[in-house]
Amino acid sequence: MADSVRSEAQKQAEVAFGNFMLWTKRTTYAAISFLLIVASCSFGVDGSGSKYNGEQYSPTNLKVK
Repeated sequence: MADSVRSEAQKQAEVAFGNFMLWTKRTTYAAISFLLIVASCSFGVDGSGSKYNGEQYSPTNLKVK
């Protein structure tokens, strides 16, 4: 009886591990493809990206020579 219980538990553990690995791979592939799609988007291609504007950020309370 102990052998049959052990073999059934082994089969169930193998099936569960197989399903776990399958869904882990699917989730990983989906996350990587999502990140690649987001990374391929061109943000700021119109030239208004992150340019420094010295007048806008200049401190007015300091004496500049």
